[in-house]
Amino acid sequence: MNDSERTLPDGLLDRPRQVREGEELDLEALAAWLRSNTTLLDGGTIQVLQFPSGYSNLTYMLRLGEREVVLRRPPFGNKVKSGHDMHREFTVLSKLAPVYPLAPAPLAYCDDEAVLGAPFYVMERRRGIIIRRRPPPGMKLDASTSRALACALIDGLADLHAIDWSGVGLGELGKPQGYARRQIEGWTRRWERSKTDDVAKLDAVAAWLASSLPVDADADPALIHNDYKYDNVLLDARGVETGEGVRINAVLDWEMATIGSPRMDVGTTLGYWVEAGDDARMQGLAFGPTNLPGSLTRAELLDRYQARSGIELSSGVYYRVFGLFKIAVIVQQIFARYQQGSTHDPRFAALGYFVSMLAEAAAEAIERD
Repeated sequence: MNDSERTLPDGLLDRPRQVREGEELDLEALAAWLRSNTTLLDGGTIQVLQFPSGYSNLTYMLRLGEREVVLRRPPFGNKVKSGHDMHREFTVLSKLAPVYPLAPAPLAYCDDEAVLGAPFYVMERRRGIIIRRRPPPGMKLDASTSRALACALIDGLADLHAIDWSGVGLGELGKPQGYARRQIEGWTRRWERSKTDDVAKLDAVAAWLASSLPVDADADPALIHNDYKYDNVLLDARGVETGEGVRINAVLDWEMATIGSPRMDVGTTLGYWVEAGDDARMQGLAFGPTNLPGSLTRAELLDRYQARSGIELSSGVYYRVFGLFKIAVIVQQIFARYQQGSTHDPRFAALGYFVSMLAEAAAEAIERD
């Protein structure tokens, strides 16, 4: 920790904690692999902590002498290989980090599942603030800061979509032609495979998405993040605390990045965006402080993205409904792992309720449109 971090309020920075029970790493095997394949651990031992939030890939902090790095691996009990592809995430960061300052630099990749039970990779550690459902203790979010935060977030997505993905060597990452249709079909299959209860409204939403795909869905292919929201960006702590301005230090969690439809990418962000005028039930679905006074509405968010990117979304409702559907399926996959006993994280026990609420929100958006 540097001197400027020591003066910040306790709890403001995103810090790791003790590893959750059942998610421990084999430190002896990890140390042997690091010594044989990298220069990160020339001697000494490993200390490991875990970043406790997040519902997808597991993220650990390794203290290797004076150096701190981050290790990412799939969740225990994972059966959805494509959604937790460590090699894809490592490849994206390897190509992106030299040209995109917000991408943390990857350091080493391991595909030998005998080491930790799954592929994993190690990357540089960056420090800062991660905003989740509520701002961290000590963070001041007045109206002007909330607006600046929302603007910085959506500007960052527009800037990501402007990257010359072919020029940086990511041309083989995805197949943009037909991407949107494949997304609808793929998330529908994942929903069918992960069902633990019948949710008729989500079935109806899937059918509507398949029959109502906009004609421009695959236009303007771009490098897309696929899960772009507040808790996947790291903010500069000093600027937020002093009021000097909101700045993104890093974009995190690249496991679903690909070349595809920027409109679908915006739709995912819109799916997470609960605004102040939404009803009380929707307020309970807020994934971040998107509903605070001063924050952008979904319409304002969309307008700002279109102005900055030059990409027009002819049907913002369609893409938001896709985002709600996709998020519901992601939550259902996690809930299914909990129901099957593959994970015992107590946070997952109530996720079935959120699937139903997201289905209702999507169905009502279709009805209003």
